[in-house]
Amino acid sequence: MTSRHTAAQQAADSGTRTPSPDAPTEGPRVLRGLVGMLSANAAALSANRVLSIALPWFVLTTTGSVGKTGLVAFCQIVPYVMAQALAGPIIDRIGPKRISVAGDVASTVATAAAPLLYLTGNLSFGLLLGLLAVVGAADGPANGAKGLFVPAATRAARVPLERGTGLSAAVERTATTIGPAIAGVVVASFGSLYALWITACLFGVSALVVSTTLTDPAPEPHETPVEEAEGYLSRLRQGAVFLRDAKLLRSIVCMLAVTNMLDQAFMSVLLPVWAKETGNGAGAVGLVVSVFAATSIVAALVAAGVGERLPRRTVYLIGFTLGGVPRFVAMATGAPLWLVLAVLALGGLGSGFVNPIVGAVTYELIPTPLLGRVKTLAQAVTWAGIPFGGLLGAGLVTVAGTSGALWIVGGLYLVAIGVPALNPGWTDMRKRTVSDVNPVSAAHEKRSTAGTASEPGAAEVTRAAA
Repeated sequence: MTSRHTAAQQAADSGTRTPSPDAPTEGPRVLRGLVGMLSANAAALSANRVLSIALPWFVLTTTGSVGKTGLVAFCQIVPYVMAQALAGPIIDRIGPKRISVAGDVASTVATAAAPLLYLTGNLSFGLLLGLLAVVGAADGPANGAKGLFVPAATRAARVPLERGTGLSAAVERTATTIGPAIAGVVVASFGSLYALWITACLFGVSALVVSTTLTDPAPEPHETPVEEAEGYLSRLRQGAVFLRDAKLLRSIVCMLAVTNMLDQAFMSVLLPVWAKETGNGAGAVGLVVSVFAATSIVAALVAAGVGERLPRRTVYLIGFTLGGVPRFVAMATGAPLWLVLAVLALGGLGSGFVNPIVGAVTYELIPTPLLGRVKTLAQAVTWAGIPFGGLLGAGLVTVAGTSGALWIVGGLYLVAIGVPALNPGWTDMRKRTVSDVNPVSAAHEKRSTAGTASEPGAAEVTRAAA
């Protein structure tokens, strides 16, 4: 064990988590933080999604090179993942607010510099790649830091933990759906340069919202203090050891890493190949993605309202199964397009319930002082298989054909969901409060400090799964 062995680490070793305070019923309700957190996420995520469409089109139309077009995404995503994985100790040290604002400002400047340099004739391809690396390295830690505001924001708003994660999931899925659409309209109507200007403005809006509405989160009163390691590497190691030893958290992260890779295989290879071979064409790809996204947004909003009353393990199993497996079966069996869309609509409903539940459990497992370093490492692990998803999908199609590949990936998806859930530790997904552990003490606390209890925080460890 390389970190100091605290009570919080002992909880990780046993796979349990610190009990959360009971839901608050009295005291002032402050919505500013929750609204600010959601608004900042909406702006930053939309900027990222607009950039993902506008930038490749800009490179393709200005250079005519398919190879260079593919390289720009690589030069952004690699620094994004690496910087986010390594930023955790710094976020915990100086606070997520400063990291978020600094990252958004850097992304604003770097994104705006590209069209400005192009208009003045000074933008070389190498310089563009450098600017993209800056955007990725700044945006990764900034987005990771924004997730850390969910606990304090939901606590101040006097709403359940699942409501904050549900609203965050709905914002992310909405940005993923609307952002590319906005980019497409702007690029088609005015050109890719205007889309880059819009991206820079959205990053700037995110920085402004965070700087004016949010404050750094503080540890919960009920949390056991965590003995802080000395030095950057020691703190980074402390987060890695906690992630390794927290059995339930580790299991969730590994499951998400596998399903994210399989989702990437589906999106980048299996879906377009299926659309081409069935004669449905590229329009079917857009329909599939849109239908799934639309119903998942609705489900995430519903989960935000009722998620705290749902059995978490059951919701996880049903939601992930509906969201992951039936689509492969429908496509592999040659179902007509209308049936495939109906299956995807049902899958979106199931998937929309998953992220709020998994996000709530994840934040309950991580002590606030370790939140930055553990959460960013966890996110990096969940993204680790994504670059290999396309290779996996292409290999399976080559070996087994489209139908065979769909059956194989669907089967792997079912195994990835079901096997971890058989672990007895997954029963600890249920919400535990202070009154569950010590009802007498909790009752006394409520009588003596009425209205001061607070709701535990949560943050989302997942990307937009499926």
